[in-house]
Amino acid sequence: MFTKPVLLVIAHGSRDPRHAATVHALVRRVRSLRPDVRVETGFLDFNIPSVQGVLESLAAEGVRDVVALPLLLTRAFHAKADIPAVLRAAPPQLRIRQAEVLGPSPLLLSALERRLYEAGLTPADKSSTGVVLASAGSTDPEAIAVIAEIAREWRHTGWCAVRPAFASASLPRTEDAVRSLRELGCERVAVAPYVLAPGFLPDRIARGAAEADADVLADVLGAAPEVARVVLERYEAAGVRVLAAVGA
Repeated sequence: MFTKPVLLVIAHGSRDPRHAATVHALVRRVRSLRPDVRVETGFLDFNIPSVQGVLESLAAEGVRDVVALPLLLTRAFHAKADIPAVLRAAPPQLRIRQAEVLGPSPLLLSALERRLYEAGLTPADKSSTGVVLASAGSTDPEAIAVIAEIAREWRHTGWCAVRPAFASASLPRTEDAVRSLRELGCERVAVAPYVLAPGFLPDRIARGAAEADADVLADVLGAAPEVARVVLERYEAAGVRVLAAVGA
């Protein structure tokens, strides 16, 4: 019997089947870490179940408390507009709190490094390696500023240099960031996709890395254990607010 608020993980969705498969793998890892928490998945677009459908099913079961967690790395349009709009349309008997997005978090930096090491780098390579922090991109200035700040913070952990790049909406592109690190004199250049799941924009990042002959291309963050831990951190913070709001 679950006594804690239901955790509803809200993913964007994609026509690319790898996206939903990766989201489900991450959710399975979250469940394995917290078997006392009921975890459901809903998609904004392209995939089923929809967020609205999950919320209606939960209400029909008699669930009352839900933490809705945007599976997003920055607070851009989906977190600020799309998801709140869907949650406002939820059945009125549900008490829903929207959790914070996943980023920024030191755990996500650890996940990025995990992926780089899995791709062939070692900690001994850090001082001679430039890294492109390649994100999906956004028209939201807040989201762009967050990516730039993460790159600055990550640089201070020992990498030769770290440059942000964007697959859409903003510049520079991945290939241009790779070339700038070459010009800076980094012995090798690695591309670290700051994205959660495969799809159109991550594929664009990979093409940019190949075009500019990056030495290393890491995998997406996916179901890395650090990502699952961030999901639970955000859930716990929002779940406390839910219970406080109802006097539990």
